[in-house]
Amino acid sequence: IRNCDWSSDVCSSDLLEAAMEELFAAADKAIKDGINILVLSDRGVSAAQAPIPALLAVSGLHHHLIRNGTRTKVGLVLESGEPREVHHFALLIGYGASAINPYLAFETIDDLIAQGMLKDTDHKKAIKNFIKGTVKGVVKTMAKMGISTIQSYCGAQIFEAIGLNRDVIDKYFTWTASRIEGVGIETLAEEVLRRHRHAFPDRPVEIGRAHV
Repeated sequence: IRNCDWSSDVCSSDLLEAAMEELFAAADKAIKDGINILVLSDRGVSAAQAPIPALLAVSGLHHHLIRNGTRTKVGLVLESGEPREVHHFALLIGYGASAINPYLAFETIDDLIAQGMLKDTDHKKAIKNFIKGTVKGVVKTMAKMGISTIQSYCGAQIFEAIGLNRDVIDKYFTWTASRIEGVGIETLAEEVLRRHRHAFPDRPVEIGRAHV
């Protein structure tokens, strides 16, 4: 994911929309060059750059490619620190992600083991249990909708939007049902900046890891 530049104190939705357009342009170029798997990653986060929200990036690109008639030419893989709960994975798959690498969830599990908060387990077993539980949760979510295969669920977007206005839905979550209005791209940009400033505060922060 091409990150937004949030070094300015002014939070503008234009930055987020421009970053999405850059993402779309990069994807179009990659497809034209013969690439058939697109990996969206937010590992490039820094004090000056904040990530595009994972679901916004996946769904926005998914629908951009549909409008261009190129969606069937590529698979979308997400590498993000955001997904950690079953609902997160269900949404991402439902809006077009074919595979997800929740690297921060994996690193958090490792840290819990290192601090002794997860006992009688090791990295391999803990990660396996996390993946197993997540997969079972997604499958259960699908089953409640009467869907039996991931292929049928991927991109099906069987969700109702609550709290997003029609402009955002039409552009980035096209065809999603919504019976009430909500926030626009400006509020989404403000939330991104608020989380980013919390992660990279102006005051000095001691970065360390406790080991037991």
